[in-house]
Amino acid sequence: CEDCGRSLIGECKLHGPLIRAKDRVIPSRARLTLPHYLTLRVLELRAGNQQILGVFAKKVIQKRTQFGPYVGQLSTKLTCYDESRLVLQVLKDGGKYFLDTPNEDCGNWMMFVRLARNQEEQTLVAYQHCGEVYFTTVKPIEPHTELKVWYAADYAKFMEASAVFIKEESDVCPVPPVAKEPVDPRICSSCGSTFATFSLLESHQCIHKDRV
Repeated sequence: CEDCGRSLIGECKLHGPLIRAKDRVIPSRARLTLPHYLTLRVLELRAGNQQILGVFAKKVIQKRTQFGPYVGQLSTKLTCYDESRLVLQVLKDGGKYFLDTPNEDCGNWMMFVRLARNQEEQTLVAYQHCGEVYFTTVKPIEPHTELKVWYAADYAKFMEASAVFIKEESDVCPVPPVAKEPVDPRICSSCGSTFATFSLLESHQCIHKDRV
């Protein structure tokens, strides 16, 4: 304590505690990469102050607007799985790798884009080009609308997932009847989680093995 000139363990009983000044909070890399016409909104607050975020438009975004590439760490197995986000993989040097984003400092804002649950709410399509993943708008996005994504047709085959198409667009090929059939879910025997493809289930089980 500088007032009484003594070294103390803890607070000084005579002069009280110090006034603590906190450092300014620095946004993560992912949040800093967000374009100025997009914004993040907290959609849900889970246990441990975990925020479920969504990306929303602040102004009209034209059709055929491309975002990307998606920034993540190449990994042979998925270490961070979120059922509200797309699982992404790429081909690199003849191998198939996951684009993993275990935290906000190793990815960009695209990691916050949630997957589309149906044709009506899909605004983006994800596809692979030259070993990178990009998102492109498939229709104009109005202000205050959330950006939601699903796989392009060819990329859906690569990811062993079903295809989702925008009904409103006349230049999009219709989905064959077989493609519309739901994929039989693969169920994890350890925790009961369901996955659309065997490769995702296999990667998920690898996580359980590592934890054990």
